[in-house]
Formats: sequence, C-alpha cells, structure tokens
Amino acid sequence: MFTIKNITMIYDMEKVEKVYALGGFDLELPDKGLVGIIGPSGSGKSTLMYCLSTLKRPTEGAILYNGRDITNLKDSEREHLRREEFGFVFQRHFLVPYMSVFDNVMVAATKHSAETKEWGRHLLTEFGLKEREMNKRPAKLSGGQRQRAAIARAMINKPRVLFADEPTAALDHENAFAVMAILKEYAKENLVLVITHDHSILKDADCIVEMWDGNISAKKGRESA
Repeated sequence: MFTIKNITMIYDMEKVEKVYALGGFDLELPDKGLVGIIGPSGSGKSTLMYCLSTLKRPTEGAILYNGRDITNLKDSEREHLRREEFGFVFQRHFLVPYMSVFDNVMVAATKHSAETKEWGRHLLTEFGLKEREMNKRPAKLSGGQRQRAAIARAMINKPRVLFADEPTAALDHENAFAVMAILKEYAKENLVLVITHDHSILKDADCIVEMWDGNISAKKGRESA
C-alpha cells in the first residue's frame, strides 16, 4: 500500500545546523495488518506518520500510496484522501466536550445516513459503551471509554488506513490492551499504523519498524499482506 523512497524531512532549513527528522530511507508497508513504528522521542516516528498521512510534506523523496505519489498532491486532493481513506487516533482523545459521545463519533462522518448512524452505534457497542453512555458528554466517561470513543470516531468512515499516534500512552495496562485488541481486529482487513515507544503493546503486531535518529534501525515481520 505504501512505498517510501529516500524520504527526508529537514527542519530549520535556513539555519547552518539543519535538523534531520527523517534522514533518507526506503520502506515498504503492507496492504493490511497491524504495523508498529517504535522508537524513542525524537527518533522521527511521528514525523513519518505525518508524512504518510499527508499532514506534512517531506523535504525530499517520494511516498507512493497504491502506486500514486502523494507527496505533491494539491491541498484539496490531500484533504479528500484523508477524509475518504484515512482515519486518525491520537494520544489524547480530542472529543468535543459539549457534545454527546455519539455526536462526537458522527461529527467525523462524511455521510449522515441511517446506515452510517447504525454503524456508529455498532462501533460504540462493540467497544463496550452502552446506550446511556453514548448519550453522555465525554467528561462523564472514564479515560478508557473516551479513547475507545475516539477510535470509533476514527473508524466511522471505514478508512483503509488507520493512523494511531501513541494511542495508549494515557491509559492503564488493562485499557491499553483493550484498545490494542480493537486495533488488531480492524487490522485484519485494513492497515493500522501504531506509533509508540512501548514494545509491550505491539506483541501481536504483524510488522514492527524500529526507528533511531530519523532512520530505520530494524524491521521485523512480513513485507506485505
């Protein structure tokens, strides 16, 4: 699904001491499965995710998504791609505080049909939220429930690629593994990229990419799916 060729991201271009967030490397990612991208703070893993998701443009190199170079798309084309094929889960849930949990999920929907609403309720139910909890505001839920609601929101449009940036960092172990079980199930038919520094949550990953100082230090697992 993703073919990365000589990707480089340089910050502070105008300065003598440039900062290489990505140092120039090649990488192939599978069409589906749970892929972990792991490394310490400053290793470039989040920058890589932002480039793959078109939230940032790399300084050099190419990113092919299903054979199409997405690095030089127009802003409108990037927005369309993110809306139609990508979903995002972040370390913080970023739920709108004055909206119900169900409305928080539906606000990201590209279609507001009865079928989409049914899908939204199905997701929340599968993630362990009862009807009464769907109608509550986020502040009335636990941290684990809020994060599961955020994942449901990310999945409302059935994205082909789900980007998850440190999705369990704010959770206890029980909730962290519950969240990873959800992502693993979704990865059976889609690509789920989990950015993390925690090896323990990637025990069921199909592929692990290890990063260090803006480069790939190791890759373990299958090349494609």
